[in-house]
Amino acid sequence: MVKKAPRRTAERILEVTLALFNRFGEPNVSTTLISAELGISPGNLYYHYPAKDELINSLFDRHEQALNELLNAGEDVRNVEDAWFFMHTLFEIIWQSRFLYRDLNDLLSKNRRLETHFQLILKNKTRAVKAMLGGMSRSGAIQIDSREIESTATSMVVVLTYWLSYEYVRDPRHALEAENVQLALLRGAHHVLNLLAPYLEQSQRSHLLQLVEAYNSAS
Repeated sequence: MVKKAPRRTAERILEVTLALFNRFGEPNVSTTLISAELGISPGNLYYHYPAKDELINSLFDRHEQALNELLNAGEDVRNVEDAWFFMHTLFEIIWQSRFLYRDLNDLLSKNRRLETHFQLILKNKTRAVKAMLGGMSRSGAIQIDSREIESTATSMVVVLTYWLSYEYVRDPRHALEAENVQLALLRGAHHVLNLLAPYLEQSQRSHLLQLVEAYNSAS
């Protein structure tokens, strides 16, 4: 009888670590807890990831790759419908690695690699949002002075990056639990796109309000 190949230990370690970090916050999860959750010895864990920072860096690399793949689609956004889907998908990727954002300042203060790479992420987010604004402007969905694009994009990136921190401060015991994910992402996408309201063509502004109402009703 052919035995089913076991899942790779290194992959299982990352999956369990991500779940623990997301649930409890990275500072509150030790490598001892991770190995106990996996049912393996600390030595087996250290064989694959000799330090906790290597676990964090590996999870961050995955997040960065997924984020950059989506950010490249920013230039394809032409209207509110596209922008809503784009932002909501961005928030979903952020949610998948939410520990990075909840504990962001603490992580950056301890990890030089994350510090430099997160600066690149901010630049890529800003670039993608500016491309989105450019596409929406060319299609007539928004009317925005070119001199306002930089500051508007920066404001949108700030809300996008720190929204989960706001959600956590607003309701620390429940905000980042899985059952609250859709409402949290909905609120985030709404508030990011609401920054475009002054520039939206009237029918596009009405459509944004309809999208918010539809998602509120569904939730």
